[in-house]
Amino acid sequence: MLPAVNETNLNTFLEESHKKPLIIDAYAEWCGPCQQMAPLFEQVAKELEASYTFAKLNVDDNTDVADRYKIRSIPTMLFIKNGSVIATKAGFMNASALKAEIEKAFK
Repeated sequence: MLPAVNETNLNTFLEESHKKPLIIDAYAEWCGPCQQMAPLFEQVAKELEASYTFAKLNVDDNTDVADRYKIRSIPTMLFIKNGSVIATKAGFMNASALKAEIEKAFK
């Protein structure tokens, strides 16, 4: 199970992104595409965990964080390096598309 981002631990994740890039999956429990993407996100996380940190953000439970990053649709991936969002990608992606987005964001 991937770690959950919330208002309390967000700064810790942002600090860690100075050492290892961070990918956050912003989702909601009721979101069909989010549910479909969850196992794919976990699969990619296992494959790439040596190079990246992966975490989940429940937008319903953490509206303050969702507002901070202007998340308006879900699922949305946040690609974070050195404490800043360098790219976002909204919508369902299969595993290979997600890997391509990660590569593009952090190249």
